[in-house]
Parts: sequence; C-alpha cells; structure tokens
Amino acid sequence: MKNFNEDDGINENQLKNLIMLNYTVSLEREIEKLKDDVKKNSEKLNESQERNKKILQFISGIFHELKTPLNVIFSAVQVMLLPPECKNEEILKKQNQYPKIIKQNCYRLMKLINNLQDLSRLDSGFDKLELHNRNIVSFIEDITLSLIPYAKYNGINLIFDTNVEEKIMALDYNKMERIILNLLSNAIKFTPEKGTICVEVEDKGDNVYISVKDTGIGIPQDKFKFVFEKFNQCGKSPINGKEGRGIGLYLVKCFTEMHGGEVSVKSVVGQGSTFIVKLPFKVIEEKSIM
Repeated sequence: MKNFNEDDGINENQLKNLIMLNYTVSLEREIEKLKDDVKKNSEKLNESQERNKKILQFISGIFHELKTPLNVIFSAVQVMLLPPECKNEEILKKQNQYPKIIKQNCYRLMKLINNLQDLSRLDSGFDKLELHNRNIVSFIEDITLSLIPYAKYNGINLIFDTNVEEKIMALDYNKMERIILNLLSNAIKFTPEKGTICVEVEDKGDNVYISVKDTGIGIPQDKFKFVFEKFNQCGKSPINGKEGRGIGLYLVKCFTEMHGGEVSVKSVVGQGSTFIVKLPFKVIEEKSIM
C-alpha cells in the first residue's frame, strides 16, 4: 500500500477529511431529498383525505336527496289510498294537490339519477358526442317552456328571449338538454319567490351565446373558482335550505367543453347570477337515411 507524503501534494489525513466531507455533503443531500419526499407525500395524503371527505359528504348528500322525494311520494300515496271515511276535511281539500306533488318529486329523482348516470359515463371515459344539426333556438325554447309550470309553482317568472328565430347547428340533443336543465334547476333553487329567470339565446355569427340570468341570492366572488368543480358546493340556499351536490354545474362545464365551447359566470351577492354558455357555430354533414 502506498504511503502518502508531502511530495504527493496531499497527506493521508487530508484525504480522510476530503472523503468525510464528500460523504457528509452526500448524506445532507440525501436527507434533504427524503425531507422533500416526505413533504410531497404528506401533501398528497392530505389531498387524498380531503377528496375522500368530499366524496363521503357527496354520498351522504345523495342518500338524503334520494330519500327526501321518496318519503314525500310515499306519504302522498298513503294519504290518497286512505278510505273515504278516514279522510277529514283538510285532507280532502289537499287531495287534488297530491298528484302534482308526486309528479314534481319524480322529476326531482329523475334529474338526480340522470346526473349520476352522466357523471359515471364521464368518469369512465366512454361518454362521446352524438352530433346532429338542429335549430338550437327552438330546442332551448322548448326546454324552457316545459319548465314554466315548475317555476310558477315556486313563484318564479320564467321567460325566454332571442335575437334570432333560427340557428341550425351541430349539437348533442341529450347533453344540450342537460346543460339547460341543470342551469335552470340551479337558478330556480337560488331564486326567491316573485323572482325572475331569463333564458336568452344570442346569435353572434361564429358563436352562439346561451345565458341564464336570475334575480337570486348571487354568488360571492371568492366562490367563483369552485362553482364548476366536481363535488364542490357553494353552500345551502337560504331560500329553501337545499344544498347542491356539486354535480350539475360540473356537468354543464364538461358538456359545454365537449361541444368546443366554454361556460362562465357573473354574479353580485343579493342581485343575482348570470351563467353564460358560449358555443362555436358549426354544422356537420349528416348521412341521409334511406
């Protein structure tokens, strides 16, 4: 073994010190890397726990939303099936309202089930557009008009307006219907009695704008970034105590983007909200069916 001396430029002690220094630096780097990994894993764990918490809250809310209309329907049916001798004057007065109550709660259940079904398809990655050329103006007008009785039942004035009578463009019927129904359902939920909701279609050549404007409670500006997120709710409505499940507006965003468009919101607390869907104009060549 070679002995180090001064002529070699470095002695044995200096070499040992150099090796220890390199080892120490390497060890410190490794420790810093481990600390960084622990921090990242801790952040991922916290994110995962927060997401799991939201999912559990979501599932709990879904159970509640399913049970509530079912209980209302069950109670109404039980009263309707009572023999005449068991019905007092108050029950007889309200009896004509029960079919309407059952119908409304059936719609409520169908909307929730459809949203869950749409969410499942989106998450599975199998949901695709089925485009057909159609007059988007009359399509949206028909959906709006179909909800006027429901809006009136809640004491809300629902109106439709447009700057064009016809605009033929490619759209997916089912997804466009979901977009409008979810926006209107959201507006009705957060608009007080004697309020107004206006659905407007505006043709601007290369783009069509669909806006749903209400005179509801509005959304705080710091909540805007959460409005279209999945499983996020902006709070309960003080009007009817109902709380969103964080599905409807998320689906609106997804289905709008699938059409190549975008959705945005403008709102002032206490004055109302306006949701705007911007869709690019396009038509497709459809095969004729012989």
